[in-house]
Amino acid sequence: MRTAEVMFENKRYIHAIFMCHLSIEKALKGLYQKKTRELPPRIHNLVFLIEKMGLKPPSALYEDIFSLNRVSIPTRYPDDLEKMKKEFNKNKTAKFIKSGKEIIRWLKTQ
Repeated sequence: MRTAEVMFENKRYIHAIFMCHLSIEKALKGLYQKKTRELPPRIHNLVFLIEKMGLKPPSALYEDIFSLNRVSIPTRYPDDLEKMKKEFNKNKTAKFIKSGKEIIRWLKTQ
């Protein structure tokens, strides 16, 4: 999550959201490998990984994961970078960073 915070501090909001998603994705894949003793699937879908492991996050966290999962695709493959720069402003990105930290904390308890 530190990379996402650095991107945020440097006003690179799209990149901050991407890094937030990537941090959670890597944490989930590490947990997947720990729980299943198998390599995780080569996907970026956070919801799929959670459901595949049978994890039950609190509903507020699940909603945050679902939202981050939905917005991460455009940050990964931006067709219209200028439009995205307007959409992912400081306030919206700060919320994703905050919820990302909460998600990581919860994953560490699993």
